[in-house]
Amino acid sequence: MPIQESGEMYLETIHVLSKKHGYVRAIDIGDYMGYSKPSVSRAMSILKSKELIEVDKNGHITLTKAGEEIAVKMYERHTILTNFLIDLGVDSDVAADDACKMEHHISEQSFDAIKSHALRCKKQ
Repeated sequence: MPIQESGEMYLETIHVLSKKHGYVRAIDIGDYMGYSKPSVSRAMSILKSKELIEVDKNGHITLTKAGEEIAVKMYERHTILTNFLIDLGVDSDVAADDACKMEHHISEQSFDAIKSHALRCKKQ
């Protein structure tokens, strides 16, 4: 099931916010990402139609198993790439911004190589 970069970002945001607050509402996503209510509403509708999220009667948004898998993958990529760039001497804000761009486009092979290298460096 193909998902656009923006969808991956929304799923990652839901994952991060649910870990931080225990629940997520559309307004929380909009505030966190700086997006308007209509934009978030449209995105949630798309993610719900792809069965990547569920929304309960109170408006609380949770990730489905499929949504969680994508979100965790994106979060891991973001975290590892950010830390890798920081370790290379990149400013933390720039590293986080660049990692956000990279995480959606990097191949599995390249990411796995960076992840392995970063883990080996941490052990030394």
